[in-house]
Amino acid sequence: MTQVNEEILIKAVSDGVLRLTLNDSQRRNALSVDMLSQLMDAFASAADDASIRVIVIAAIGPAFCSGHDLKEMTESRNDDDGGEAFFEQLFETCASLMQSIVRHPKPVIAEVRGVATAAGCQLVASCDLALAAETAQFATPGVNIGLFCSTPMVALSRNVSLKHSMEMLLLGEMLHAEMAERIGLINRVVPQSDLSDATSSLAQMIAAKSPKTVAIGKRAFYEQAEMSLSDAYVHTAKVMARNMLNDDAIEGIEAFLQKRSPSWQNNQS
Repeated sequence: MTQVNEEILIKAVSDGVLRLTLNDSQRRNALSVDMLSQLMDAFASAADDASIRVIVIAAIGPAFCSGHDLKEMTESRNDDDGGEAFFEQLFETCASLMQSIVRHPKPVIAEVRGVATAAGCQLVASCDLALAAETAQFATPGVNIGLFCSTPMVALSRNVSLKHSMEMLLLGEMLHAEMAERIGLINRVVPQSDLSDATSSLAQMIAAKSPKTVAIGKRAFYEQAEMSLSDAYVHTAKVMARNMLNDDAIEGIEAFLQKRSPSWQNNQS
């Protein structure tokens, strides 16, 4: 295993899994300008790294991620424009991060212990999969402080039913892990002591698949989700036809017919 401590973000790579650990517990792992920048860089670097097949986002401390850094945002009010330019840039950068997760060729798993609020809840919803400790909690509480969670609602409403999304956004109350699982915000709840092992097991199962095939499938999943039913079938039929021509599809089908384990190419192109 290799590990590099970059202060507020710890990177560790093992067996094809990149583990990104938010390590700014004093600020409750807030998505500060610095944290957003480091996460953006980490995802960009991982995109073309063939040794990385799955990405896990975890955190140290009582909060998985508390959202944006309100103190940092408040300080920008001293700017000549009252902070408007800073706010616009901050939310644009955050939106870029969330989209980079969705569009990333590698599956991204959130490992949540503690609370995930506002943009932290948005981060969980943006990940492809999410596991949470039984003590984890989720909320979009902006309405309680006069700042509606408008950008978090984008990811939230694409994972949770509209009525459950609106309930979270309008009430701003904490949601326990079991309810988060019930409404589809997370995949499953596990005992806190088992969370890391459960995440690792899930990541390793995905890492064992063809990285090329997984990249094709992830991209098609999000593309078809924005289409009409008929357009989605037209699009995915073309995707599958092209997928059949890839070396890993040829190898995988031959291995299945020959009753042996497949040997995947280690790339996503």
